Amino acid sequence: MRLSTAPPGLEAPPTTDEQTQEKPAVPTQFATQPEERIQRSLFGEILDWMLVPLLLLWPISIAITYLVAKSIANQPFDRALDDRVTVLAQQVKEKNGKLVLQLPNSARDVLRADDVDSIYFQVLGPLGEQIDGDRDIPVPTDEEKPPFWTTQFRYDTIRNTEVRVAYMYIDLRKARAEHETLSASGVGLVQVAETLDKRVQLANQIVKGVILPEFIILPVALALVWFALSRGLSPLVELQQRIRSRPPGDLSPIDSGQVPEEISPLVRSLNEMLERLSLSIEMQKRFIADAAHQMKTPLAGMRMQSELALRQTSQEEIHLSLVQLAKSSETATRLVNQLLALARAENQTSESNSFAPVELTELARNVVQGWVQTSFTRQIDLGFEQPGHPIMVRGNPTMLREMLNNLIDNALRYTPPGGSVTVRVHADGEERHAILEVEDTGQGIPAAERAHVFERFYRILGSNTEGSGLGLSIVREIAQQHGADIDIFNNPRSHDQKFPGSLFRISLRMKRSSPFMEDIG
Repeated sequence: MRLSTAPPGLEAPPTTDEQTQEKPAVPTQFATQPEERIQRSLFGEILDWMLVPLLLLWPISIAITYLVAKSIANQPFDRALDDRVTVLAQQVKEKNGKLVLQLPNSARDVLRADDVDSIYFQVLGPLGEQIDGDRDIPVPTDEEKPPFWTTQFRYDTIRNTEVRVAYMYIDLRKARAEHETLSASGVGLVQVAETLDKRVQLANQIVKGVILPEFIILPVALALVWFALSRGLSPLVELQQRIRSRPPGDLSPIDSGQVPEEISPLVRSLNEMLERLSLSIEMQKRFIADAAHQMKTPLAGMRMQSELALRQTSQEEIHLSLVQLAKSSETATRLVNQLLALARAENQTSESNSFAPVELTELARNVVQGWVQTSFTRQIDLGFEQPGHPIMVRGNPTMLREMLNNLIDNALRYTPPGGSVTVRVHADGEERHAILEVEDTGQGIPAAERAHVFERFYRILGSNTEGSGLGLSIVREIAQQHGADIDIFNNPRSHDQKFPGSLFRISLRMKRSSPFMEDIG
């Protein structure tokens, strides 16, 4: 499809302010304050991770120490109980088919002799009848009787007091027929029990011997941990002091040779950030200097024409001065608008970009319609070619319109009267990229200059066309924000050597209709 130069019903081109109109700012009273994050102390966090496990493990180690001490304390006393029950079992004899304990009174006194613990002993017959000793010792509840003449140990209770019991089943039968049971004559049970006072005392002594040094070692360990952390984090304090002592404008790299190896990645990242910041500041300074230089010319012209108009007395001469003043004002206004558009394009980020699905054909058609009246005034044939199906991309509609406006403006400025400018939208062969093209029949751009035309305020020598040199810079910034590729070629449809024309081609990634195939540019 090709649009004629002045078809009825088309609107006049919008002004630059309308094309780049921003959304109204949010009122101050509705702005939400960001939540202030609480700073965490690296020293305190490391100290917590070191001391909390230590303080948690300390009571656990005390409990384990007590259990180990109790087990150690049981061993000698169990051996003594084993000896006693063995000696006592050896004194049990069989007389007239009954078990008797042949133990003199002196031996009984020795068996019970203990200045701390209470000693109990008991001898039972094959039917559980009391042969000798104390009746208070409970009978073992073993489901399966252990082998004869083997000492077994258990904990039990006598008169509400916990005791340690050693017991042994004895077999005095001389004939050991397989059909005989434990109830036969000659089978008995011997038990010796003692209270746990000595065992508890020994276990407590072991625990005290181990725990008391820990009460001394723990504060010393805490002090050493505190000192070690202070020494280990001192390079961070020194680095902080060195950074704070730097002059405000000093963006030189931080010396990474004076910091530990663990902090070197942080210092390298800071140096990279300082380098980017220095480059950004340098670019901003150069941009401000170039902008001031570019603004100086129209402002000087405006001042000169106004002073000249004030000195003129002829209405015709005053009118000519006012015409020149209006042209200088228009040039200054356009330059300011382009500076604002470039700054807005450069400050766009992935967070601030309002990316949304955009139908590129409709967007381009609306932009072209806005330039029809200007092309008619300049006697240039402005055309638009579109595919037969929608071309969906994902991007910022305002920025995309700004990009296409600058491309069309650039093409119209460098195309002589009688020439043509064509805007074309189509997809590549694989339907992966949307292609936006703007071609003209102007002077063209030499191959050696194509790498520089996107620089700020860059103008090709010998070009007599008015302009600020910012339009293509805006195009490049917006294309980069959308991940698009931009290329410049000679117009393949122009055969005039004097006016070879230019073809600007921008490739945007298409938005897939399926959510599984969507490829965001």
